[in-house]
Amino acid sequence: IFKFLGAISVDLGKDRIRPYLPTILTPLYRELNSNYAEQDPTLKNLSQEIIELLKKLVGLEAFSLAFSSVQKQANQKRAMRKKQRALQTVANPDIAARRKLKRHKNKAETRKRKIESLRPLHKAKRHRSHTLKDLAMVE
Repeated sequence: IFKFLGAISVDLGKDRIRPYLPTILTPLYRELNSNYAEQDPTLKNLSQEIIELLKKLVGLEAFSLAFSSVQKQANQKRAMRKKQRALQTVANPDIAARRKLKRHKNKAETRKRKIESLRPLHKAKRHRSHTLKDLAMVE
């Protein structure tokens, strides 16, 4: 998709690409700023190359305006999601408590995995659940 966006921008040219610049920059910006673990470095490099191409194509001033608007929009969305999450903890405390318990459980399991990888002879104790579902013989 990034190659397609680059090809379209070159094909449209300097004047016809300007209205579509924020739309094109949005996925490129998202890829550049993502910090998830399984990130593909080739995608990041490709998005950087296309951003440089767009910068040369439309000029630094127009590019900077579009890029800053995309940045601002992304930050607003992030702040909105954070605010929604905070409001949900107040509005639905049971859902928030469940989410918190799940997060703590995952953190504990991650810690145990890390201990096992660092010290292979040491086995971390696993939490045994005694619910009926866990005790049932399910195939």
